[in-house]
Amino acid sequence: MFGFEMEILIKLGITAFLGLIIGLERELKRKPVGLKTSLVISIVSCLLTIVSIESAYMVPSRDDINITMDPLRLAAQIISGIGFLGAGVILRRGNDSISGLTTAAMIWGAAGIGIAVGAGFYLEAAVGVALLIISVEIVPIIMGVIGPRQLREKEIKLQLNVKDKNRIVEIINYLKDEKISLKHLRIKDLNDDDHLVQLRVTVNYKRLTTDVYYTVSKIEGVRGVEIESID
Repeated sequence: MFGFEMEILIKLGITAFLGLIIGLERELKRKPVGLKTSLVISIVSCLLTIVSIESAYMVPSRDDINITMDPLRLAAQIISGIGFLGAGVILRRGNDSISGLTTAAMIWGAAGIGIAVGAGFYLEAAVGVALLIISVEIVPIIMGVIGPRQLREKEIKLQLNVKDKNRIVEIINYLKDEKISLKHLRIKDLNDDDHLVQLRVTVNYKRLTTDVYYTVSKIEGVRGVEIESID
């Protein structure tokens, strides 16, 4: 009995350590689901997996009744439950962009790591965490250096107040000369003969948003600038 309890404690300890790694990665990026949430998810997932497996073999057998239980039936429901938490961190922002998908996936991953450790797959769980961190932290950096051009760009939303509508084409051409690629354009007439020009543009991911602001604000004919980095 002591050896059995020790094994459970070891599983929970390993899960806590691996969940800590996932939580720290999210915490360092100031994401809504951080250290404490990842620890709770991974530890409880591991505990429920252990309970599911052990309870399947604790049912007393009788000659006249054949009872069969799936040892991972309870653990399988963990993934469905985690879906509610994941949905809670996916947000649709005012600029119609979606955020929180990576965090939701990391929540799902923390639950999976807990299940793997609870089922006794220690090495697989450790490798899984390592690959998760590599995928989230290192792969984007590599793709930013050697990947396609689209992966080396970030999107920026611009709102320009323009007095003379005849200058809108000149402004767009000027942006192209400044290596600011236009992805979407919307023009709205305002009062006092002003015009609101809404742009969704892409620039090199190394370029500061403030640099784009200074570049756009000095364009002749632009009376006001509002800028927002989408990434």
